[in-house]
Amino acid sequence: MAELTFDCIDVRPLKYAASPTLAFKLRISELTGQPVHAMVLRVQIRIEPQRRRYADDESELLTHLFGDRSRWGETLKPFQFTTISVTVPGFTGATEVDAEVPCTYDLEVAAGKYFHALSDGVVPMVLLFSGTVFGKGGPGFWVEQVPWHTQAECRMPVSVWDELMSRYFPNVAWIKLPRETVDALLKYKAQHAIPTWEAAVEQLLAGGP
Repeated sequence: MAELTFDCIDVRPLKYAASPTLAFKLRISELTGQPVHAMVLRVQIRIEPQRRRYADDESELLTHLFGDRSRWGETLKPFQFTTISVTVPGFTGATEVDAEVPCTYDLEVAAGKYFHALSDGVVPMVLLFSGTVFGKGGPGFWVEQVPWHTQAECRMPVSVWDELMSRYFPNVAWIKLPRETVDALLKYKAQHAIPTWEAAVEQLLAGGP
């Protein structure tokens, strides 16, 4: 029976991707020396916000995600970032493979809200593994399931997320608005001869007509 361990040794923005993508570099080790023909992994990535401290300005931005800070003992719980599938080529001993995670800057998504609120430090994460291991030895092939308890920790620097988003959305953020609100803003811009969306929002925030 294969004996597997998993480690996340790096996380970085993926260069030249069509859309924002993080690459989690995994080191997979098989400790008994059996050759692994291939693996099909399912990787669930969870954010564990209770495992770091927050500055006052971060806490203020996180209120709409976790509620008032006085309630964080109840509300600051792990939540899902994403689940992806990874195919691992054959190896003996150990191998490294990238788990590529497509990302969004949508501030309606919990992970997007969380990342946006952080100014520095790290994002504590845990990677949970499941899937199938295919081996070759003895009279033929063998198939095993990845043990349910296998996991790896990751502490992604906030700067990695900032670098990723700066590549695709330099100095901007995105929000989702109902069509009726967009139509109302268009009419407001036209009525007051405002040239840009930014100027229209700034005028409204300043208490404009």
